[in-house]
Amino acid sequence: MTGFQVAGRRLRTEAEYKAALRDQALIQKIRSTTDLEQPGEVITLCDDMQSGKYRFETVVGNDFDDEIFELAQNYKKQGYHKDSRISGKKRKQKPKTKQKIKQTSKEKKEQKVSLDDFDADMRKQIMAEMKKRDRRRKLLVFLCSIIAVGCFGYFGVYSFFVERNETDYEKLSQLKGNSALTGSLFHGVTIHYTQEEEVELEVLEEYQTLYNKNKRLIGWLKIDDTKIDYPVMQTINNEYYLDHNFNQEYDKNGSLFLDKDCDVVHRNTNLIIYGHHMKSGKMFGNLNSYSSKEYGEKHSLIQFDTIYEKGTYEVMYVFRSRIYNEDEVVFKYYQFFDAASATEFDSYMQEMAALSLYDTGVTASYGDELLTLSTCDSSETDGRFVVVARRVD
Repeated sequence: MTGFQVAGRRLRTEAEYKAALRDQALIQKIRSTTDLEQPGEVITLCDDMQSGKYRFETVVGNDFDDEIFELAQNYKKQGYHKDSRISGKKRKQKPKTKQKIKQTSKEKKEQKVSLDDFDADMRKQIMAEMKKRDRRRKLLVFLCSIIAVGCFGYFGVYSFFVERNETDYEKLSQLKGNSALTGSLFHGVTIHYTQEEEVELEVLEEYQTLYNKNKRLIGWLKIDDTKIDYPVMQTINNEYYLDHNFNQEYDKNGSLFLDKDCDVVHRNTNLIIYGHHMKSGKMFGNLNSYSSKEYGEKHSLIQFDTIYEKGTYEVMYVFRSRIYNEDEVVFKYYQFFDAASATEFDSYMQEMAALSLYDTGVTASYGDELLTLSTCDSSETDGRFVVVARRVD
């Protein structure tokens, strides 16, 4: 562990440290030119950051991105927009003329009505109506109070999960590569495919401690200079890790997980990893940054280690798709695990190349190993944002 640290964030390499300093300088420049107490300026800044006007390289920049996003969301909830400004000056109101004030007072006196002006039956009906309105008012106040408490409770729970999620994954990152808690106690993994086929495998030393904590660990995914630096899980279904973290606790962030139909031992042609698109940027929250060719070129390499071997992949295709009905005859990337022949493989490549947002110049041949990252996309119903990479090491 190195001593590089910027804005409370510990950096592992000198390159990351220099990148964090660049992010810090850009953040200082933005703060000096933007009044964060002005809703309009904050919302405009947030839109600029979302559109890619400002690009950060490290978690220092991503933290600032999250800060501006949450601040802009709060202003929007209060009804502010891009043109909104807060002013300490009150608008001057035109004074009412004495004649108008006197006229209004006279009208009020003429309109003033007493219950004594009505008979007993009418007074009874009026009192009943007033009590009914009072009950409705009290009920409305009660319901509003319940809603307010619920909103504060939800915000508190959300903040708790975000904080816990970040803390937990920082601890897991520290455990990766730490074999002090494993030592000679660790045993190899035996996989029984059939009664006849039994495979004995050795877990890489740097993942042994994590594997001992949770046997559902299947690997680790990392993309340099991004928030994507997480363990990858796998279980017998594709639902559990939608809302559970590495420690098997409920967590709305979920976890990154490998499709249940993928096999890292009898290697599929294509391994598919899923993750939530969190607004906070957690999990695959920033994966759609690959829609920019410039971003894709700067982050072209993806590190995905299975617990048994390391692997480096180069981004090949970036595209948007969606979940289709079973009866729709169309290319469904989420069903592409294996290619039985070169012809079938080339057909899949042509489909993805046609969908790709830009040409990366990277191609693949039958026999190459692929990695697909998939997350939700709000551009359409059941939309998905997909990044496909080819193994190069």
